Amino acid sequence: MYDTSEIRKGLKIVIDGVPYTVVDFQFVKPGKGNAFTRTRIKNLMTGAVIDRTYKSGEKLEPAEMEDRNMQYMYKDSEGYHFMDKQSYEQMAVPADVVGEAAKWLLENMGVTISVFQDRPVSVGVPNFVEIAVSHTDPGLKGDTVSGSRKIATLASGATLNVPLFVNTGDVLKIDTRTGDYVERVK
Repeated sequence: MYDTSEIRKGLKIVIDGVPYTVVDFQFVKPGKGNAFTRTRIKNLMTGAVIDRTYKSGEKLEPAEMEDRNMQYMYKDSEGYHFMDKQSYEQMAVPADVVGEAAKWLLENMGVTISVFQDRPVSVGVPNFVEIAVSHTDPGLKGDTVSGSRKIATLASGATLNVPLFVNTGDVLKIDTRTGDYVERVK
């Protein structure tokens, strides 16, 4: 059991048999009365975010999550298919569970799938990925001072703003947490 003093971002807990993760928290010690912790928690099954307040000293039940290292294989009508790197067992994950991570998935990419009671609840991609640009408009020669940006379509299907010097075929390093361009890979 967790104590309220152990609440932090990313902590996984169970409320009424449903797994949640802490998105944000704030410890509050009013001038009068007992201290409490105000939290925003996300339901890992539905994606809904709720606010909840815990009094100091309350106990929270930890979520028994299993993180599996898997490899992305392909997508079809059943969802996204992954293979366990140790047992070679395959798993189909619905598109709503994959969520925003789908923009960064490339074949043979290593991912971490969190499983709760033999059911996948989230897919974690690496913080940084290297993806080739499949299409972008040519930049204007010499326009390097303005800081202008253009839209590029990546091999994974995602689109993002990139500097003007990026060309079709370039490989880019992308921060998957924010979806921002980091650098061009040589």
